[in-house]
Amino acid sequence: MKEKLTCTIIEDEYLAQEILEEYIRKVSFLELKGSYMSPLEAASHLREDKPDLLFLDINLPDLDGLSFIPMLSPKPMIILTTAYDQYALKAYDLEVKDYLLKPFTFERFYKGVLRLYQEQRPRPTLEKQEEKAEPEYFFLKVGHRIQKVATRDILFVEGMKDYLRIHTTEEKLMTLLSFAKLEALLPTQNFVRVHRSFLVALDKIDHIEKNRIQIADQIIPISDTYAEAFYKMLRGF
Repeated sequence: MKEKLTCTIIEDEYLAQEILEEYIRKVSFLELKGSYMSPLEAASHLREDKPDLLFLDINLPDLDGLSFIPMLSPKPMIILTTAYDQYALKAYDLEVKDYLLKPFTFERFYKGVLRLYQEQRPRPTLEKQEEKAEPEYFFLKVGHRIQKVATRDILFVEGMKDYLRIHTTEEKLMTLLSFAKLEALLPTQNFVRVHRSFLVALDKIDHIEKNRIQIADQIIPISDTYAEAFYKMLRGF
């Protein structure tokens, strides 16, 4: 595992650049290689320094950040820093590692870089992964009975005021339960909230278009609140 992640900043706002530099200095496993105002200014330095991580603004002089990403070779891990939230789907397409919405706190910054740093650790062996295998089913109170629910059968879950409607491949189950309590019962690697009223199984998604998910014959919206976490999970974070 690397002791430090080397990083570079491309940001044309002086205050935003200074904040990023200050945040990086606070983190022991980050090492700043340079700060630049535009992609053209940074291009040659990126080729020479080959940083592990690039903090990249979107709205930049000469060349916007999203257009610059495909030109990078070698391509570092990228964290976008922007005041606009409408680029989440495009960021997913470009395999961006994180999406920091300005103004972001040090806590939010640290959470993102710590995850990337920890990803450098060796993956657990198959034996250890099997030890942590999550349950394939759980029991749920449905009306006057206790129902066994196989997690592999769940398509999505819909919030209905005080109730949840669990849509499975076989039936729809109504239960008096909160999303938080249900999420504690589900395998974390396959289920994710995409809206205040919807939770979906990733392996049951048919396709995604214009921030809408299709599962079977149901169209499910992706809200701005949950979009960032959802697209990260699609990338296997």
